[in-house]
Amino acid sequence: MEQILELKNISKKYQAKQGEVLALKNINLKVKKGEFISIIGPSGCGKSTLLSIISGLEEKSTGEIYLEGKKVEKLSDQIGYMLQKDCLLEWRTIFSNAIFGLEIKGKVSKESKEYIEELLKKYNLYEFKDKYPSELSGGMRQRAALIRTLATNPKILLLDEAFSALDYQTRIMVTNDIYSILRKENITAIIVTHDISEAISMSDRVVVLTKRPGTVKDIHKIDFEIEDRNPINCRESPKFSKYFNTLWKELKNDE
Repeated sequence: MEQILELKNISKKYQAKQGEVLALKNINLKVKKGEFISIIGPSGCGKSTLLSIISGLEEKSTGEIYLEGKKVEKLSDQIGYMLQKDCLLEWRTIFSNAIFGLEIKGKVSKESKEYIEELLKKYNLYEFKDKYPSELSGGMRQRAALIRTLATNPKILLLDEAFSALDYQTRIMVTNDIYSILRKENITAIIVTHDISEAISMSDRVVVLTKRPGTVKDIHKIDFEIEDRNPINCRESPKFSKYFNTLWKELKNDE
């Protein structure tokens, strides 16, 4: 697969009351097009900070980021970002929420409206396009939020604990839905999560960060050798517990 993203020696320092704090140290990572990457690590190791730096929402202290071989210096419209909350606007319909990102960028057109309608039909939300977020389930809201992001045609999607607000059963079903959508749209994804099971079931590779200052401790390739792979059938695989035990021990050893 062709490489789409490269992080070179990314470090981040903060000024705090007690002095300078090193949050991230010499992060190096190469991501291939269409790949699904999870980032896990102890609380406070800089996982979310790293996503913010990749997106351009936060400045790095040192290092370089390359997107398709070109150096990234500012916020990129080729990178989408989904947070813990779906951030849907309660006073706007699902369709008008889906088009909101394009409105901000001044890119609304007949073609873009048709594309959003196509996405809503494809992912079973078209009949709810005139409903309001409060009328949808948590899983449907997350799908609507994803469609809003996909409408801007990002090449990379960043997800920061995007499913953590959902109850356990809904969370499993939504990760299955989101995984399927991202695979169909061939979107490269990087997710930050505290949930080891979620990381294993969704990812091609799992990146483990050390405690602060966060640096790459290890990268685990995840291969279930399942033809019709999705997060649910990965959880049922005999290999799942082996991956879980390996990652659990690695995180425990870094406490």
